[in-house]
Amino acid sequence: MKNMLLTLKGPMQSWGTSSRFTKRRTSSEPSKSGIIGLLAAAQGRRRVDPVEDLVDLKMAVRIDQPGTRERDFHTTLSFDGKTAYPLSDRYYLADAVFVVGLSGETALIEALNEALAKPKFPLYLGRRAFPPMTPIRPKLSEGNLVDDLDVYPWQAASWYQKKVSRKTTWTSSSPLDLENEKVSLEVVADLDLLPEDRRDDCIFDQVHDVPLSFDSHHRQYEWRDVVRWKCEVPTDIAATETEPLFLTTHNPGGMW
Repeated sequence: MKNMLLTLKGPMQSWGTSSRFTKRRTSSEPSKSGIIGLLAAAQGRRRVDPVEDLVDLKMAVRIDQPGTRERDFHTTLSFDGKTAYPLSDRYYLADAVFVVGLSGETALIEALNEALAKPKFPLYLGRRAFPPMTPIRPKLSEGNLVDDLDVYPWQAASWYQKKVSRKTTWTSSSPLDLENEKVSLEVVADLDLLPEDRRDDCIFDQVHDVPLSFDSHHRQYEWRDVVRWKCEVPTDIAATETEPLFLTTHNPGGMW
């Protein structure tokens, strides 16, 4: 068995699990169907090709930077300008960063690693209009995937890390513990990845995002059990690096 950690970041992402008709919603973290679709695209699989081996991968997602949920209101016409299509609301996450952990057979993980280095089809973060900000370069490891997520460096943008550290200076409620140089991040994972002795204070849920078929004429999904918890991740931000919110060196009038 082998693990793979993917850092997903981009201006926009959208991970739908329950979207229907004119309301195209997004989850707060990548869906398993979205990640499997990304991996299948990297390998050059068609929508009608089987994905059972990818479905068997165990998955966990760490939310390093939650981003903000935005709405895009769509009004569209046909090419001839005569037919108006239904109005729709498309939701997406702006400025989000996730670490996606996958665990599976060594041969499959290594094949996916090679495919992501030279993808056959373009890769995107949930929707075709949302490409990743940087090439997706996995980190491979062996052992326990949950332990890997506990020690993998915080991948949030530097401006977001500074924003969180400033919040700590001005308020007592923040996910960042500057004294111990730790940040508390939410993890959403397949239930069987988390040992039972670590399931205290966890939230249990079900998500309808396991793809049985991507065939556009016969798409099928099934449910999976997931668990949510907080992990403490090391960070190199120290209290001495924190600046007051309103401190500035800008001096337009030259009077100070």
